[in-house]
Amino acid sequence: MNSSGVELGRALSVALIIGFLTLSCIPKQRAGAGPVPATLPAPAPNSGNPFLGVPFFVDASSQAAQALPSLGGERAVLVRKIAEQPQADWFGEWTPDVESAVRSRMQEAEQKGALRVLVAYNIPNRDCGLYSKGGVGSPEAYKAWTTALSRGIGRARAAVILEPDALGQLKDCLTKEDQATRVELLRYAVRALRASPNVAVYLDAGNANWLPPPELAGRLSAVGIHEATGFALNVSNYVATDLTLAYGHAVNQHLRNPAPFVIDTSRNGRGEAPGKAWCNPKGRALGPRPTANTGHPLLHALLWVKRPGESDGDCNGGPRAGAWFGEQAYELARNAGY
Repeated sequence: MNSSGVELGRALSVALIIGFLTLSCIPKQRAGAGPVPATLPAPAPNSGNPFLGVPFFVDASSQAAQALPSLGGERAVLVRKIAEQPQADWFGEWTPDVESAVRSRMQEAEQKGALRVLVAYNIPNRDCGLYSKGGVGSPEAYKAWTTALSRGIGRARAAVILEPDALGQLKDCLTKEDQATRVELLRYAVRALRASPNVAVYLDAGNANWLPPPELAGRLSAVGIHEATGFALNVSNYVATDLTLAYGHAVNQHLRNPAPFVIDTSRNGRGEAPGKAWCNPKGRALGPRPTANTGHPLLHALLWVKRPGESDGDCNGGPRAGAWFGEQAYELARNAGY
C-alpha cells in the first residue's frame, strides 16, 4: 500500500472511532418518551356513552379501604359504604412518575375488565393558591405531563375528569395572558388524552352555583368542548343532583351542539350546606351511588369523583386537602339514605 493509502486508512479508522465514541455518549431516551409536539391533531368523533356496558373499577387500596382493618362496630359498617363504591383516582404533582403510575392503574383495571375514572389535577396556578394550590411550574411542563399521562393510559379504557376548578377560576386570579395560556393548555390536554379512541375526557365545569350557564358555555367552547367527550359538574361539591342536572341542561342550551356531562354525587345526599359552605361542611351525606343508568341521554353517569372521607382542606376541623378525615367519613355515611 502506498503512503496515500496508508493515510486514508488511518483517517477512516480515526473517523470510525470518533463516530463510535460520539454515539456512545448520546443519552439514551426512555422508551416511549418522545418529544412533546407543539400541536396535536383533532381527535376522532365521540361514540356514545363510555360508561355503558362496563363495570366501574373499585379500588381496594383507597384510603377508605385502608382504614377498614383498624375499625370495628358501627364505624366499620359506615366506612364500608364508602370503600365498596367505585371512586376516581387523582393525579398531580404528588405523582412522581405519572406515566408509570397510570399504566399500573390501567393494568389493574384491565385485569378486572373494568373502567377506571382518573382526575388530571396539575395545571399551573391550580386553585388560585387556596387549599389545593399547586400544579406544575410552566406550560411546557404541563404539556409534557399530560402527554405522559396519556401514554400511561395507552389503549386501555378510561374516563378522565380534566382539571377541577380550572375553568371556574379562569378569571379569578389569572392575568389576561395567563388566561389565554390556560385555555391553550386545556385544549392541548383534551387532544393529548383523546389521542386514544378508548379515552373519554370530561372538562370540569364547576358547579351549579358558580357561573351563569351562558358564561360557562362560552368558556367550554373556548377550550374545545366539541373535541372532548363532555363536561363534569359538582366535582368535590355538595349541590343536589336534581339541581345539577337542571343546570347541565341549561348550559347545553347555550352550546352550539349538545354535550353530555357527568355529575359528582359523592357527597350531595343532603344537598349543599347552609351558606353554600364547601370546605368540610357539617351535616352532609353520601349521594347516589355511581351508575350509568341515569335515565337522561345527556347525563352519561353519576360518579364519585371526590373520594368521600378525604378532606377538602385544613378547615372546619379537617386535615390538609386529600388527607383521610375519619369523622367526616362517618357522618357522610351515617346520613346517607341507604
